[in-house]
Amino acid sequence: MDSRKLGRTGRDVSVIGLGTWQLGADWGEVTEADATAVLEASVESGVTVFDTADVYGDGRSEQVIGKFLRSHDGITVATKMGRRMDQVSENYVLDNFRAWTDRSRKNLGVDTLDLVQLHCPPSATIDADATYDALDALVEDGAIAAYGVSVETADQALSAIARPHVASVQIILNAFRLKPLDRVLPAAREAGVGIIARVPLASGLLSGKYDEQTTFAADDHRTYNRDGSAFDVGETFSGVDFATGVAAAREFTKLAGQYGPAGATPAQVALAWVAQLDGVSTVIPGARNPDQARANAAAGSLPALAPELQDGVRKLYDTYFREAVHDRW
Repeated sequence: MDSRKLGRTGRDVSVIGLGTWQLGADWGEVTEADATAVLEASVESGVTVFDTADVYGDGRSEQVIGKFLRSHDGITVATKMGRRMDQVSENYVLDNFRAWTDRSRKNLGVDTLDLVQLHCPPSATIDADATYDALDALVEDGAIAAYGVSVETADQALSAIARPHVASVQIILNAFRLKPLDRVLPAAREAGVGIIARVPLASGLLSGKYDEQTTFAADDHRTYNRDGSAFDVGETFSGVDFATGVAAAREFTKLAGQYGPAGATPAQVALAWVAQLDGVSTVIPGARNPDQARANAAAGSLPALAPELQDGVRKLYDTYFREAVHDRW
């Protein structure tokens, strides 16, 4: 699999990583044995970066990864912090940062965290000098090696990219959410900031496996957060209406079949489309089983996608999504 520098961390990481939200909670039940099997299959397939957070299963995702790290080397772990308290800027202060990172270090079994990202904090937090002073203090303390910001909006990304010590920005980017291509990716390239692309399959829509009758478990965020009642609605199906997303996914599946590499699934083409964007460091799809993990990783070695597919993605976005989502995030 191809690898790239993860921004100012200086670390080489695989272009396809592994998102581990589903190993903690919010996607239905996943046993520890199943979670470990997903991690193993990912690494065997060339994945060298895991993305997690202290709130995924209240630390369960970090703990599973921590056990895995005891017998595996060469893996970069990017975790996130900030959502253990109310989402107000007053909570994003050094004392809380220290408590949160101490907990993550314990969960992961490491002295120094590779990369800590603020977990979609308020815009005022991203804009405040004091935020970065506190993060710099954690680097000086040796608690973290580098820091980044996970964001909801392009404007938040641009604010973070402008900070001299921000190593990476994580943002939703997929064939149904193209706004980061306009300004975020060019700004990140110029600044040397890594881009971690999350929700690359639009919560599974781009796999082409769903139809209008598809249902999800009650404890799956694709059931309980469709209206944004639990957290930002952009995190669920990328904020697009489910029925609209299903219709657009059918069109994407046709594009993938017509112009994608022979034998590649729609999901693999969707992942390759993100991974091949200039400025993206790594893409972090989730996986619920080893077969999914291996299939996702294989997208990192697909050949360059045809221009016709690139044009088709833009037309799909303009037809189905631009009016509804472009100005929101």
